[in-house]
Formats: sequence, C-alpha cells, structure tokens
Amino acid sequence: MTMQSHVAELERRHQALEKQLREETIRPATDDTRIADLKRRKLILKDEIARLKGATLH
Repeated sequence: MTMQSHVAELERRHQALEKQLREETIRPATDDTRIADLKRRKLILKDEIARLKGATLH
C-alpha cells in the first residue's frame, strides 16, 4: 500500500466516523459515551493523517 493510498483510506475512515457522529447526535436519546468515543477515534485518525502528510513533505 502506498503512502497516498494509506492516507486516502484513513480519510475515508475519518469521514465514516463523522457520519456516525452526525447520526448519533440527531438521535432522540443520544449516548454521550458513544459520542465521546467517536470524537476520540476521529481525532486519532486526524492526527495520524496529519503526521503522514507531514512526513511526505519532508
């Protein structure tokens, strides 16, 4: 897997988590623990994407 395809996969997963987060927040009985988990997982992916993109620039 190339670096570019790996970053693309991470971005796809980040978008999927964003969709799940939106769906969770519009539910009548939102689960705060699940929302926090989704946000944490999104942040981890965002940091990894930024790290990989930064590594390709250097």
